[in-house]
Amino acid sequence: MLFVVMVAFSVTGVMATNPISPDALQGIRVLYVYGGWAGHEPEENRDIFVPWLKAQGAIVHVHNTLAVYDDAELMANIDLIIQHYTMGDISGSQERALLNAVRNGVGLAGWHGGTGDSFRNNTGFQYMVGGQWVAHPGGLLNYTVNITSIVHPITYGISDFRMYNTEQYLMHIDPNNMVLATTTFSGEHDWWIEGKVMPVVWIRMHGHGRVFYSSLGHVAADFDTPEALEITKRGIKWAAGSMADRERGRVPQWITPVYRGH
Repeated sequence: MLFVVMVAFSVTGVMATNPISPDALQGIRVLYVYGGWAGHEPEENRDIFVPWLKAQGAIVHVHNTLAVYDDAELMANIDLIIQHYTMGDISGSQERALLNAVRNGVGLAGWHGGTGDSFRNNTGFQYMVGGQWVAHPGGLLNYTVNITSIVHPITYGISDFRMYNTEQYLMHIDPNNMVLATTTFSGEHDWWIEGKVMPVVWIRMHGHGRVFYSSLGHVAADFDTPEALEITKRGIKWAAGSMADRERGRVPQWITPVYRGH
């Protein structure tokens, strides 16, 4: 008889098992890039996630400039890129280096405008991420996040939850993203989108690279919501497995999206 032991954690008082290995980041070489528009609090986000990454055993390179993407030696020796850089201007060589790294197996993880609104003029980057921010009707408001996959490790054991006094992103997305969580617009601010369902958390492949994105995290305080923080941490861990997949010849593939438009 085989017994499987899993680590438990509590989200909003509900006990659930965490199917992602606690050692998922051990020895992982991470490039953490932050900057851009100050309203998304890139430094405060850095101070949440970089110490956690190091505590998880990751080897973290922290840079507040996109010029790091031109460092060929560094880019050839990383396993995961976390980018939190809003409304920036990336050069052609920097974008090519970033896209090539992910295409060749480096994982990518990001959230909110730090990845979903990084480079408005760079469609190649948006193609890799799988979406681009276009609006947040109503500005700061309260809304519900609905979990659409109860089996994926990123959202396993997490129930629907509320976000407060923050932005509800409306995005243009690739319909073949594997969507793990959504939100529904009320129509209070723009009546014509009442009842429209929008992806909040998704994953995808870009070549050999795993890509995780979440639209949560307008400001650092949004991560005081336990579910938002847990999903982001799990997404980072999931994306960190990208190079191991390639080395083992495993490339996750899906054609039919989990998300169905309404």
